[in-house]
Amino acid sequence: MNEMLPPLPERMRPRTLDGYVGQKHLVGKGCILRNMIESGNLSSFILWGPPGVGKTTLARIIAETLDREFYTLSAVSAGVKDVREVIDSAKSRSLFTKASPILFIDEIHRFNKAQQDALLGAVEAGTIVLIGATTENPSFEVISPLLSRCQVFVLKSLGVDDLQVLLDRAVHEDEVLSKRGIEIVETEALFRQSGGDARKLLNILEIVADSQVNADKILVTNKLVTDCLQENIAIYDKDGEMHYDIISAFIKSIRGSDPNAAIYYLARMLDGGEDPLFIARRLCLSASEDVGLANPNALLLANATFQVVHEIGMPEARIPLAECTVYLASSPKSNASYMALESALHVAKEDKTKAVPLHLRNAPTKLMEDLGYADGYKYAHDYPGHFVDQEFMPKGLEGTVFYKPASNRHEDVLKSYLEFCWPKYYGKGGK
Repeated sequence: MNEMLPPLPERMRPRTLDGYVGQKHLVGKGCILRNMIESGNLSSFILWGPPGVGKTTLARIIAETLDREFYTLSAVSAGVKDVREVIDSAKSRSLFTKASPILFIDEIHRFNKAQQDALLGAVEAGTIVLIGATTENPSFEVISPLLSRCQVFVLKSLGVDDLQVLLDRAVHEDEVLSKRGIEIVETEALFRQSGGDARKLLNILEIVADSQVNADKILVTNKLVTDCLQENIAIYDKDGEMHYDIISAFIKSIRGSDPNAAIYYLARMLDGGEDPLFIARRLCLSASEDVGLANPNALLLANATFQVVHEIGMPEARIPLAECTVYLASSPKSNASYMALESALHVAKEDKTKAVPLHLRNAPTKLMEDLGYADGYKYAHDYPGHFVDQEFMPKGLEGTVFYKPASNRHEDVLKSYLEFCWPKYYGKGGK
């Protein structure tokens, strides 16, 4: 490959809306984002979608179509100072142009609260039009004041038809590949490995073409694609399978109560530039699913870790992440509540028609009282020990036990209480 040329995804990046592939629900004729662009009445918005679906490309097309000044920041490397410098530059340029410049922030979910706060005034005043790009739900990652000033547009993974269009264009229109005599014999491996990611698809195609540098004609088959990717996994999949392998090893090390392995995989992720909020979210899930009621404080610490990481960002965020990782890995484990839910979901899906017993129903009207709603309900706090034996399950499910306490210090206490309340279910003769 000619090293002077940019990579294939950059060479194939469209410059106009008509050349843009995918997201017809947003940029198709008569759709909301296209109407906004064609009218020139542009307001701040956030593009939320998986990697490689055209978020950055769309932002660039909008700026070029509307002939707007275009600033871009990466939330991975930019700080409050960088944000303020862009805003100051935009203010100075407003003396010479009526149209507000566009500030595109890639991975805006990585901005901490202080960085997002720095944007608020400029967005509200219209000094800049903010276009944020994120792979994470903005409701969780973007502060409410900023989110309320932005529309959110959801982008979807590219479908097979979209990927086919991109593939055909690359083979026939790219200045390099169009001269290589490439014939696409099979597409299954190409499309499967790309996972709806345009950038990944084009990277794979370029790897395959480069592997056949001395061939007069290149026949792209499933086997050729698979063989090439096995040899070039580090190049092809920097944020793909290796990403998921390491997070999997991280969670399984915590589940296996090995704090040393868990902290090692945490270090691997942080050194590789993994989003610290992604790690913090996984810690919350592990605290619920794997530690569970064996140590209820685990979820409290994991949630606190998520909040702290969101507030302070890197590099300091690595410290609470390490603390939480070691705590979860060193805690006793129980998935009893998780398994109880799985069992209950199975039963609930089998029959969605089971009626709530009349004595458990609310009776806000006289008619409902006359029909027997709430009749016979016993208020637990009126009885000794704040407990009274009454049936809560629908007819046909009486006595069903979903939650089975695991054997650990915390759940032993819960089990003792349940044995006192429900000896027929949790006592020695229980189910």
